[in-house]
Amino acid sequence: MAGDEHKLSVEVLTPEGEVFEGEVEQLSTRTTVGEIGILANHVPILAALEPTELRLHVSGSDVERYAQAHGWLQAQVLVEEAIPPDQLDSGKLRDQLEDAEQRLSEAEEDSAARDRAEKDRVRAETFLELAEGSSASS
Repeated sequence: MAGDEHKLSVEVLTPEGEVFEGEVEQLSTRTTVGEIGILANHVPILAALEPTELRLHVSGSDVERYAQAHGWLQAQVLVEEAIPPDQLDSGKLRDQLEDAEQRLSEAEEDSAARDRAEKDRVRAETFLELAEGSSASS
């Protein structure tokens, strides 16, 4: 019963190159307006992505997991970063979070520096949660 009509072709791309390419049963991520799950034969979609755990349900209980940075979802997932949670460095992420919070406190209201610091803070918090296993996994 596992035919191509039940599979979704997925590419996960970062500026450094392709992280994943293959057929999956479902893609689960978070957009700027909430959680989303995509199955085969989905309607066309373009959405801005937030840092979260990207889950690619390859088959049954086989799930590829990545710490996903900001990006875009189309027929492809285009993100700044996609890192398997077991490759995240909690200490480094704590330092990045502290740095982002410091920059955020010093940045002028409505400035590009403040926007970047806020994005970096959200990324570091989310990646740290994934690194420490406090995010629910499927």
